[in-house]
Amino acid sequence: MSVGVVARLKIKEGTNEDFEKVFSDLAQAVRENETGNNFYALHRSRDDNTTYIVLEQYADQAALEAHGQSDHFKTIGAKMGPYLAGRPEVEYMDAV
Repeated sequence: MSVGVVARLKIKEGTNEDFEKVFSDLAQAVRENETGNNFYALHRSRDDNTTYIVLEQYADQAALEAHGQSDHFKTIGAKMGPYLAGRPEVEYMDAV
């Protein structure tokens, strides 16, 4: 069963360009290296330019776990830290 993820990220004011660049590098690495990832896309709120939503879907729980343990997620993901204004809010869902 596919697993969906919605992650809400708040970033520090004025860091959009740098944050989006790092996320773009991560998204590219996910697409190139994770065959179990169905999509991984960043969206910026129209109401608050410091709020981003990441929509993700994985083929199954094992693919989601592989994503979290991947070297690219750990290394590139860590580069987003200086731009974040708090911990991401993450929700996991099962496809129906």
